[in-house]
Formats: sequence, C-alpha cells, structure tokens
Amino acid sequence: MTDKATAALDAKGIEQVAIDGETPAERLAGPARWVVVIGTILSLVLVVNQLFNIQLFGIVLIEGRYLYLLGGMYLALSFLIFQLRGGKGGVPSLLDWALFAAALGCTAYLVQTAQQNLSSGWEYAAPLTAQYVSVVFFFLVLEACRRAGGMVLFFIVLFFAFYPTFAGVVPDPFSGFQSTFMQTVPYHIYSAESSFGIPMKAFGGVVIGFILFGAVLQRTGGGQFFNDLALGMVGGYRGGAAKVSIFASGFMGSMSGSVISNVLTTGAVSIPAMRKTGFSAKTAAATEACASTGGVLMPPIMGATAFIMASFLSRPYVEIALAAAIPSILFYWGLFTGIDAYSAKRGLKGLPKPDLPRLKEVMIEGWPYVFVFALLLYMMIGLRQESSAPFYATVLLLVVNQFRARFRLNKQRLGNMIVGVGMGLAELTAILLGVGLIVGSFSATGLAGTLVNELVFMAGDNTLVLLAMGALTAFIFGMGMTVTACYIFLAVVLAPALEAGGLNQLAVHLFILYWGMVSFITPPVALGAFAASTMAGSNPIATGFEAMRLGGVIYIAPFFFVLNPALIGQAPAWEVTVALASALVGVAVISSALQGYISLIGPLEGAMAYPMRIVLFFGGVLIAKPETALLPMSYLGSFAAGAALCAVPFYMAWRANQTDPRTA
Repeated sequence: MTDKATAALDAKGIEQVAIDGETPAERLAGPARWVVVIGTILSLVLVVNQLFNIQLFGIVLIEGRYLYLLGGMYLALSFLIFQLRGGKGGVPSLLDWALFAAALGCTAYLVQTAQQNLSSGWEYAAPLTAQYVSVVFFFLVLEACRRAGGMVLFFIVLFFAFYPTFAGVVPDPFSGFQSTFMQTVPYHIYSAESSFGIPMKAFGGVVIGFILFGAVLQRTGGGQFFNDLALGMVGGYRGGAAKVSIFASGFMGSMSGSVISNVLTTGAVSIPAMRKTGFSAKTAAATEACASTGGVLMPPIMGATAFIMASFLSRPYVEIALAAAIPSILFYWGLFTGIDAYSAKRGLKGLPKPDLPRLKEVMIEGWPYVFVFALLLYMMIGLRQESSAPFYATVLLLVVNQFRARFRLNKQRLGNMIVGVGMGLAELTAILLGVGLIVGSFSATGLAGTLVNELVFMAGDNTLVLLAMGALTAFIFGMGMTVTACYIFLAVVLAPALEAGGLNQLAVHLFILYWGMVSFITPPVALGAFAASTMAGSNPIATGFEAMRLGGVIYIAPFFFVLNPALIGQAPAWEVTVALASALVGVAVISSALQGYISLIGPLEGAMAYPMRIVLFFGGVLIAKPETALLPMSYLGSFAAGAALCAVPFYMAWRANQTDPRTA
C-alpha cells in the first residue's frame, strides 16, 4: 500500500487506515486504550443484558434509560478516540479527557432521571437543572459529530439543530413552529423524536450486534476466506483480478458497511493485481470503488442503514434484506459484465493458475464461515430473531476461531479487536446522535408534513418528476453526509412525498438509499473513487468518471425497482422471475454500450461506434424497463422493442469481430 493510500481519510466518518503500518486501534495506547476496552466490554454486557432480558444483578432498564446509558458511554469514548483536529487514535489531550468526563457526568444525570423525564414530559417542561444538563449534552453531541463525521456533516447538523429557533421567520414552504433556544435544546435531548429517537433505537436494538459480528468475522479470518473464495471462483477468467475485486469487495462491504474502509482493505490486494494483469490505473481504482460501494447495499448485513430503515418502516430486517437482494444482484451483474467487456476489448487474461488458490482447499479450510452464515440466516429468516442472531453467530465464530491456529486470537489481537469494535460503535453513535437532531428539528417545527405537500405540489402530481427531484436531492445530500445520515434525513423529508405519489413504500426507501450512495463514485465528491485513486496512482477526477461508466447501473436500477416493485420481490413469483430475467439481459446490454464492446459478439468501432453505443444503451433500457402504469408497455412489447433497437449494433459488432477477432 502506498503512503498516500495509508493516509487516506474520509470526511464522512469512515475508518482511517494504517499509518506507518499501524491501524487506529493499534495507535490508541496508554490509559485511553484501557478505558475504551473496558467501556466497550461494559456496553456489550449492557446490550446483551437488555436484549436477552437476562436481568443481571436484577437490573431491568426502561428503553429511555438504556439508550441514555448506551449512547452516553459511546459519546464519552468518542472524545478519546477522535482527535480534536480529525483522525483516530493517538494520545488524547487534557481537553479530550475533560470532554470525556463531562459526557459521563451528563450521562449519569440522564440515566438517573430517565423515569422522571418519561412521567413528567421533560421535552416540554424540563426543570432548570435538567435544562442546563441538556445544553451541555447538546454541545457535546455537536462536537462529537464534528470529530466523527467531518465538517460538512457538522455544519448541516448545526444548521438544522438550531432551525426551530428561527423557523418562524423562514419563508414558505420552509417555515414552521418557532421555539426559543431553551425550549429547543431540552426537546432534542429528552424527547423520543430527536437524538434518542429512531436512529438510536435501531442502534441499541439491532445494529450493534451486526457491527460486532462484522468486526469479529474480519478479525477471525472471514475477510481472507471470502477473498480466497473469489480468487478460486473467477480469478482465472479474463479480467479475473477485477472480477475477484467485485466478489471480495462485495463480501467485505456487506460486513463492514463502510465504503472507504472497504476500498482501503480489499483494494490493497486487488488494485496491484489488476494493474499486474493489464488494467489501467484509473480502471483498476474505479473497479474497486464501484465494488466497495455496492457492498454496502448487499445483503445479508448491508451496514447500519438497513437496520435503521427497518425501524423506520416497522418491518423485520429480513424483509429489507430480501428486498435489497435483486437490486444488489443487478448492480453487481452490471459491474461484472462491464468488466468482462472491458477485458475482452483489450484482450486481457486472467491471473496465472499458480497464483490462484484451489477452490476445494479454500472450502475445506473455510467451511466454518459458511456454517456461521447459515446459522445467522436461519435465525434471521427461520426463527425471526434479528436482535439475537448476530450475537449467537459471533459466539460461534469465537469458538471456532480457537481451533484454527492461523487466525487464533491471542492477547494482542483480542485487544485490537475490542478497541476496533469500540471505535466503530463510538463513531456511529456520535453520527447518529447528531443526525437525530435533524429529525428532531423537523418534528419540533412540523416541517416534515409541510415539505411533503410542497414537493408534491411542485412536481404537479407527476411521479417521474418527483423521482427525478428525489434522486437529485439524495445525490446532493449524499455528498456531505454518511449514507446513514443521508438516509435518515431523506426518509423524514422526501420519502413521504414519494409515497404520496403512489409509489411502493419499501421501494421508495431503497431508492433513497441507492441515490445516497451515488456520490461515492460521482465527481466532484466521489470519495470512494478518490480513495482508490490514491492507491492506484491515478488521476482522481478521471477515476471518478471511469467509476461512473463502470457503475452506471447504480444510476438506472433505482428507477426500475421504484417503478416496478417486482424488482424488490413485491409481486407474484412469476412476475418477479420475468422482471428479473428482463432486467439482467437489459443491464448486460447497457454495460456493453458503456464499454463499447458486446461480450461474446465483438467491438463497436469505426465512425458509427458512438451512435451505435447510444442505440444499444436505449435498447438495453427498453429490455430492462419495468412494466408500470407510468410507462405503458408490456414486458414482451418492451423486450421486443429493445431487441429490435439492439439488432443493428449487434450485427456491427459481429462484423467487426470477423475482421479483427478478439477473445469472446
């Protein structure tokens, strides 16, 4: 890994990778390290006691007291983990320790008075001492959000946190009920609609278990297993190194839920391998960026956002994961076919056979991971135990790990794992508490309902216009927020408007999630592409545009499934099958058009190459087009029209291949 790559840091609250060979967990030393270890262990004991109703020492906590204790502990730890000027690890300053102590003090008060808060309605009528504590805690949340989420997210949160104090003087349609500062702040801290609302409830109920599971899976060799599995499956085929990146990053991203940390871990192996087999620097980096972005959208884990979505929709998480399966398949299929076309066009080969692990040996060594995932899925789908499933799977992983010398946890590895888990949980807590302030402001001012009506009015009841507005809004907010923060904001503001347009509720929320991810590969922000470009030594902007071309399906697929819920499994089985088959064919054609090469047919070259690529692109869109009342045409009619458009480009590619044969 290059020095530039090791210093790559995401402004969206994503993990900073090794500097001088050390991870952030290894750099945190001294008393702060022990405090993080002890705090993480105690918090996990608290979570297990609450979720499994163990009643350890006879302790039974009401939900508000539990969330105050859990959120306050990690808020305090965040001041020891994140430095004042950005970055993780290092030696905390006296100021950091003072903020840590202040957070613990406020937390103790909130926990002690939780029952009084609940019974007396402190969000509207807090006593004087409670008001002062809420002000201190409020500013601690803002500072922790700044450190963990970066300046862009901080200023967005800051603006909306204070919005109720001037909402009455803002012009329509953005005006709302106005409150004083000392009315607004207690509402943010004591109500169940703000910092300790839905996001933190999801965190304390389901998210924390899956983050723990993902961290333990990576530390016990799961990442290595999935990388070797991908190498054994597709490494030997043309463009094999890139195809390995697609599979490995998909597996890893699903576990970590972080685009940048995914890029900087799997990319350290995949990008040099792609360069070695003939990929240009920008294409190698773009492939890794796209694959890592898609990993956050891939079941069964999908990162924290999917669990928050489940809480918003009051649905079992497994429904969210199953609905996300087909869109995820379409994205990765588009990326896979695009890489295949790129490789065929340039005559690239696969990795040498001696460099590939034998699939049989990989499965013999790694079958415990398959068994652990089987247990996880069975408990989630069969037993519907979403909260407890990751804990059972984690325990099984740790037991299996002790019988495997290669990845066995010694004292140092175990310590780094606990610190790493604590860092990840503190980071997410700081961001969720901050983003909760946005949700609270919309609740306090009544703005959410007003904006819904205004957006519907502006779109003129035209669902396609409303979707385009939604996509643009999600993209813009995705530039400055984490995926989770962007989703929470838009789920409150935008989703109701789209649902009012007659669209499927689950499809709408997945649409927002996908378009919130787009900024990771789209200039001018393109954080995923930029992080990968530092590792490949390519031009960041050029890498971003190459990522747009390779991952072009991510811009189109959301419109397909939001207009036709069959593509998220919300239809009879026969319709889901037909819609998926048409979409797979159409996506492959679209990827071929973007690359200028039709796999198994030949290249599109000459003076008519670009016009034919445009024709081929629209042919692919017609083939994949959903059957919907907004775009009246049956699956068969749409497929036939698309196939007719594709006929001439296919013929030209076939003729070109006759005169200049390539690997097909």
